[in-house]
Amino acid sequence: MSLLHGVGEFFAMDIGTNALRLVQLSGDAQHGWALQKYAYVPTDAKITQDNSDLGRRKLGEKILGAVRQAGVTTKNIAIGLPAQKTFTSIIEVPNASPKQLENTIKYEVDRYIPMSVEEAEFDYTILGVSPNDPAKAEVLLSSTAKDYAERTMEMIEGLGLNIIAQEPEPIAMARALVPVGSKDARMMVDLGENSTDIVVMYQGVPRLVRSIPGGLSGLVRSVAQTLNVREDQARRFILKYGLAQDKIDGQVFKAMEMNLESFAQELMNSVKFFQTKYINAPIIGLVLSGFAGMIPFIAEYMEAKTGIQTVQGNPWQLVQVTPAQRQALMNVASEFSVAIGLAERNND
Repeated sequence: MSLLHGVGEFFAMDIGTNALRLVQLSGDAQHGWALQKYAYVPTDAKITQDNSDLGRRKLGEKILGAVRQAGVTTKNIAIGLPAQKTFTSIIEVPNASPKQLENTIKYEVDRYIPMSVEEAEFDYTILGVSPNDPAKAEVLLSSTAKDYAERTMEMIEGLGLNIIAQEPEPIAMARALVPVGSKDARMMVDLGENSTDIVVMYQGVPRLVRSIPGGLSGLVRSVAQTLNVREDQARRFILKYGLAQDKIDGQVFKAMEMNLESFAQELMNSVKFFQTKYINAPIIGLVLSGFAGMIPFIAEYMEAKTGIQTVQGNPWQLVQVTPAQRQALMNVASEFSVAIGLAERNND
C-alpha cells in the first residue's frame, strides 16, 4: 500500500460525509483528460462515520452501488484519506541525492509524524530545493495510523476491489483546482460538511496543508436556529440565496455572519503562516471549492475580508465532458474536486 503513488488503469472515489463521488478519466495531464465514468451517490453521515461491522457493510453496499451505477469494469481504485485521519506536512532536510534523502527520511521520520513509526503508514514526495535555502530540500510527508489504513484496505478489498493508492484528500483537491500553469502562490479552500481543507500551492507544488474544524453543517445549524426552520430548509436557503442581501431581508447572511467572520480569519491565519516562511511569495489568489464553490456571493465576501482575489474554482477545468454529462452533474459539480484530483494522478 502506498499513500501517494498509483499505477495502471483505475477509478477514483471520494468517500465523503454526505455522498460518494466516483470518477474515471481517460487521457493524461499532457494531452488532456476526458470523463469516462462517474457516479454521485448521496449517503447518510451515520453510515460513512459508523465504524461498526454493520456500518462498514452498509458503506460497502453503497460503494458497490456507485461502481455499478457508473458502469466501471476495472477493479483498481484510488481513494482519498480524510484530512482528519492523516498528518501531512512539508519538512526540510539537508539537500542530497535522492537515495541519501530517502535514507534520511526513513531513519528520521519519527521526528516529523505524531505517532510511532511502528503504528504509522507513511509516504513522501521530494518537492525539490527549498526556495529559502539551497542547502535544504523540501519534502511532502504524509502519514496515517496503520490500523486505520489496514481497516480501510480490508473493507475495500473485501468488496473485490484493489486499492492502488490512498492519498490525503487535500492533496487531491489541490491537484484538481490549481489554475493551469500557475507558479504563483494560491490558496485552495475546500469547504466540506464538517471541516475545511486548505492547501497553498506555490511553484506548482503544495507548500502548506492544513484542515480546520467547521463546514457547511455549522452554517446550516446557525441558519436553522436563527430563522427557526428545519435544517434541510436552512441548507436549501444557504445554497439558493447564499450571502445575498436582497433575499428574505438578508436573514440568511445575518445568521451566518459570525461563522463567516471566523472562517475568513482562519484563512488569513493560514496566509500569515505561509508568509512567515515564503516571504517573497505573496498569495495572489483564493480558489474556493466544495460547498464554498456553491454558496452564492461567498467569493465576493471572502475577497472583501481578505483583500485577496477570490474565485469559485472549477475542478473540471482540465476534463472534457459531454453536454449530457455536464447537465447531469450541474448541481453537484463543485463537490468533485477530491475525486477528480485522485483520478488525475499519473498512470505510470
